[in-house]
Amino acid sequence: MDAQARVSSFVKEHDLDAPAAYRLLDAVSELGEVSKEVCTSTAYGADPSAVDVSDDELGDALFALFALCDVLEVDGEAALETSLAKYEERLVESGGAGSGE
Repeated sequence: MDAQARVSSFVKEHDLDAPAAYRLLDAVSELGEVSKEVCTSTAYGADPSAVDVSDDELGDALFALFALCDVLEVDGEAALETSLAKYEERLVESGGAGSGE
């Protein structure tokens, strides 16, 4: 079973269904917690080499993103493959992965 299916099953099993807007807010909140760990561990950027983020916080962020994908009926793995292909194309065309906007 892939990660998104595991999250979907967990959400259903524990009656944690929520609309997409709430799932998005949860994902943003979890990424905020990751950001907090980065800021704290690096003394707000003073020591970038000291970055430390717990697996637990990254796992929470992944859970939230997979739950969002599930409620939107988006295959997270397929979305990632699409993004990787897009970045690969940009690297070939422009030498950078950014959108250039």
